[in-house]
Amino acid sequence: MRAALLSRIAVHTRGHSGCRPEITQTYVDMLNKEVTPVVCEKGSVGACGDLSPMSQAALTLMGEGECFYQGERMPSKAALSKAGIPVPGLKARDGLAAINGSNLICGIGCLELFDAERWCKQAEITAAMTLEALLANMKPYDRRLHELRGFPGAMTVSDNIRAVVAGSDLVTGKLKVKVQDAYSMRSTPQVIGAFRDHLAHARRQFEIELNGVCDNPIFLPDSDTVLTGANFQGTPISMPLDMVGAGICMVSVLSERRLNRLLNPALSVGLPAFLTKGAGMYSGLMLSQYTADMMIAEQRILSAPSCVQSIPAAADQEDFVSMGMNAALKTRQILENAWGVLAIEMIAAAQGLDFRDFTPGKGTRAAQAAVRAVVDHLDEDRPLFTDHNNMMAAVERCEVLEAVEKEIGPLKSSW
Repeated sequence: MRAALLSRIAVHTRGHSGCRPEITQTYVDMLNKEVTPVVCEKGSVGACGDLSPMSQAALTLMGEGECFYQGERMPSKAALSKAGIPVPGLKARDGLAAINGSNLICGIGCLELFDAERWCKQAEITAAMTLEALLANMKPYDRRLHELRGFPGAMTVSDNIRAVVAGSDLVTGKLKVKVQDAYSMRSTPQVIGAFRDHLAHARRQFEIELNGVCDNPIFLPDSDTVLTGANFQGTPISMPLDMVGAGICMVSVLSERRLNRLLNPALSVGLPAFLTKGAGMYSGLMLSQYTADMMIAEQRILSAPSCVQSIPAAADQEDFVSMGMNAALKTRQILENAWGVLAIEMIAAAQGLDFRDFTPGKGTRAAQAAVRAVVDHLDEDRPLFTDHNNMMAAVERCEVLEAVEKEIGPLKSSW
């Protein structure tokens, strides 16, 4: 909600909303003094903007509703009083100017794009670990290959993977490898790269929204004109957000397919079945794949686009809406599952590397050490849910990313 307030403040600063400065200043003071309105997740259809949750936030301007202040939930009037913020009340135009935009979609989406970019870097690190564990042919990650096609995302992915595996015996040619690996391995730059390119597009859309006038009506003081339109419509940001969620799911599917190759002795280039020396007696990481598969199935269900789910309302005056809040909420769920899927591949890749007798890349070694700081090598079977949960939390906190970048320097981003 704090991100939504910041987005609404940005709209007001463009000078076309026609509200009193006290309204904007109250929102600024609430952010600075950490007074956060209590709003419901469900209720917005994404046009006229996020009216329901933004209206709950605007109750605060009348001293009504509830807020969080210093970790405590309380009536808004009490929260504002404790923070020393006057209740401005509402006058002509103030109410609609406080609520009429897709600001909650925008705020949530911006946070998700930030998290998705960092998750993407960890997906590349994890891919590099698995590629080393599977003794991959590293030619598909040569930047020159991707320059010839021209997609910037693929170039970024290939650069990051090469940076992680730099110094590996796989790169120096000490190890014998296949002429060509499976698509889930050698297509990694193209697949994650396509997601990176869409992330860059989504960021541009959100930056336009953050710097634009998402309101109605709009006032043009220089020409004494009032324009009514639909700049509150959430589709320009919710449609790319839909595809961000689908893209996260796509990269998660790629991760699971590499996980499968690590666990399957027919595909793992000499690794023990299910990454345990006691196959037949022990299950190893077999059940970890079940967990990853379940989460991916849920991601796929959630990847159905919300932008085609319009349901008319308001006596058919609002007969097409973006349903962008659904995009924001389900993308968050997809991303949470993605932390878990990637965590499981990380655990498996670290286990696979334990069985190899060669020198991995500097970044790969740092990543494996970061995994081992959270999850021990699996020698004899043990309940794995604790490992999964702990590693998932570490992925969310970007601990592996931080460890690798501390060792080899910053990885490249989508922007």
